[in-house]
Amino acid sequence: MRDVKGTALTDRLAAAAEAKAALVAKMKPKPTVVDPLFEERAAMKAADLKAVREAREVEKAEARQATLDRAAAAEAELAASEAALLADKRGARKERKQLSKEEAKAKRDAKYAARKAR
Repeated sequence: MRDVKGTALTDRLAAAAEAKAALVAKMKPKPTVVDPLFEERAAMKAADLKAVREAREVEKAEARQATLDRAAAAEAELAASEAALLADKRGARKERKQLSKEEAKAKRDAKYAARKAR
C-alpha cells in the first residue's frame, strides 16, 4: 500500500533527525556575554556592603553607649539618693546630740542654781 500523504520512511527519518538535532542544539550551552562593567559592579557592591556594615557598627556603638549612659545615670541617681539619705541621718543625729547637750546643760544649770539657792 502506498502512503497517500507523501511521507516516506526517509522523510520521517530526516524529520526525526532534525528534531533530535534541534533538541541537542537547545541543550548546548550558549556563548556567554561578558559584562564589561563586571569589575566595577563588584567594587560598587563591596563598597555598598562596607558602608552598610560601618553604619550598623555605628548604630551598635550608639546603642551600647546609650545603655552605658542609662546605667551610669541610674547609678548616679542611686548614689545621690543614698547620699541624701545619709545626710538626713547625719542631720537628725546632730540635732539629737544638740538637744541632748542642751538638756544636759539645762540640768547642770538647774543643779547649780539649786545649789546657789540653798
